[in-house]
Amino acid sequence: MLLAQQLFHIRTDKLARGGLDMAGYIFTLDSLDSLKSCIKKGCYSTNLSAPKNGLWMIHHEGTFADYCGMKPGDSVYFFIDRMIYGRGEMVDIEGDCKYMNYPRALWPSFPEFKNIKDEMLLDDESNLCNRCVCFFKPSPGFFENGIDMDDMLASNPQKIRMLRTLWKLSFIKVDEEEDQALRDAILKRNEASIGSSVDCFNHDSAFHESLSSKVSSRHSLSVKDVLFSCKDGSKLRHEMAIEVAVMDMLSRCKESIFGRWDYVSHQVAASPFKPIDYMDKMDVFGYRKIEGFGTISKYLTIEIKKDAAKKDVINQTMKYVDWINQEYAYGDYSMIEAFILASDFPEHVVKYRDEVCARNYMKGRRPAISETWTNLKLIKYKYNELTGMLDFEQL
Repeated sequence: MLLAQQLFHIRTDKLARGGLDMAGYIFTLDSLDSLKSCIKKGCYSTNLSAPKNGLWMIHHEGTFADYCGMKPGDSVYFFIDRMIYGRGEMVDIEGDCKYMNYPRALWPSFPEFKNIKDEMLLDDESNLCNRCVCFFKPSPGFFENGIDMDDMLASNPQKIRMLRTLWKLSFIKVDEEEDQALRDAILKRNEASIGSSVDCFNHDSAFHESLSSKVSSRHSLSVKDVLFSCKDGSKLRHEMAIEVAVMDMLSRCKESIFGRWDYVSHQVAASPFKPIDYMDKMDVFGYRKIEGFGTISKYLTIEIKKDAAKKDVINQTMKYVDWINQEYAYGDYSMIEAFILASDFPEHVVKYRDEVCARNYMKGRRPAISETWTNLKLIKYKYNELTGMLDFEQL
């Protein structure tokens, strides 16, 4: 075990901090054979369709944004035909838990296998459509005894939110509370098998060991090709591509124009449960904890527009602010930081923000203090030809 830890630099600092800042991922698979294969190798990769006319489509960009948010220590679960199996944990192999399958895998082209096979992490010709790959280990194990989705939802209905929105997606991300609810249900159902290989799917560390000589900086997840292929002058053609850039920045940077956030996700449900096509979703959602502790102190919402903002985006964002206040902050608007990100903000939109973006609320009881929330910031973005990334400016 010591040798493996030295070889792969598997981080244990999250465990030492008591699991702070952890999230979870629920990956969808089509069969138990696929599940056994993923668990044995300790890796998962989305099989993406080919780019269309040399361009990524929105669902491709959404998948890349999801990979950007992955961190070592995040939980791993699998969903197959109503059943949920788990639990595993993302591991740090040579500096990260997720990589491009081959250099420049996020460029919207279909390379020839013979030209890249020596640099592929998943090195079969059938893996050309596997652009990104993440790595995990059982923790404490992937139990053969899965849990039906209805049983999972009933186990802790107040905490399980995103699982209800799992529809036509390769995988979803869940926050720390939902991750704990999933983990609790799985561990309680399989308590007798914890610490034993009995009734667990087999995992072999050999594949992880083979990666030490293959992974290089050329495999590090880079979103520049995604942004370049989507640029339209100083703007991007898709709002989802902007989400990719924001998710990448917030996941990597301790400080940014949006602040420091311990957990970030995108396309997060922000309305009472209803048919998926009609659900409101926040472009970016996150939270920050008091440093050194597990206490959430702030919540984040970012609404993104690829073009100049219109007045209706103000109302839309404030709807999300009210949702967070109701569902997460429990009446304390001071816990919410909101942003609108757009290519420009006409004067009448800025004036409208100043007129309507205020919420009066009471804080405390003895004495009760009247407060006013006005924390909606306007951020302009611009594609930078020199860096290949986005520049941001607050109005």
